[in-house]
Amino acid sequence: MSTGAIIGIVVVLVVLAVIAVLLNKYLQRRRLQEKFGPEYDRAVEGSGDRTAAERELLDRQKKHAELEVKELSPQARDSYARHWTRIQEQFVDAPAGAVAEADVLVTDLMSERGYPTEGYEKQAELLSVEHSNTLEHYRSAHEISQRDEAGDATTEDLRNAMVHYRTLFQDLLGTTTTDDRAHKA
Repeated sequence: MSTGAIIGIVVVLVVLAVIAVLLNKYLQRRRLQEKFGPEYDRAVEGSGDRTAAERELLDRQKKHAELEVKELSPQARDSYARHWTRIQEQFVDAPAGAVAEADVLVTDLMSERGYPTEGYEKQAELLSVEHSNTLEHYRSAHEISQRDEAGDATTEDLRNAMVHYRTLFQDLLGTTTTDDRAHKA
């Protein structure tokens, strides 16, 4: 085989290797975008570096894989649903108290499902792996809860917090309706 032919083969192999690397990177990016939805864009915007954001999202997936996330028994699901109904009924007379209880109930549900409950940011990161479509609801509800603790939330804000908590609650509980899914898209 001539030197020119060998060089040609090497060049073709190098080009194919580069294409394979670029294709793999593209496919990984698409998988992350599909998996994390709006959280992908939030991570990229927050870091300002797409590659660093993608490493962070992959790290979240690894941490999530180490969790023992489990489904609820039908009895536990019913119990949580009844508790949620009671909290919603309390909203009329005590909106701030209902929002605080909703936060506690969502945290309890996370715990029973196997998610860590220490630290809001850690919760949000790990929830983003399986619940990325409802995570922004959790962020909004949490922000309103913090404003309420500071005395800066209106009754309408608290109502919105309950709606946001309910969306995450239903997702964690596994009772998201078809209508709810259509609103997520």
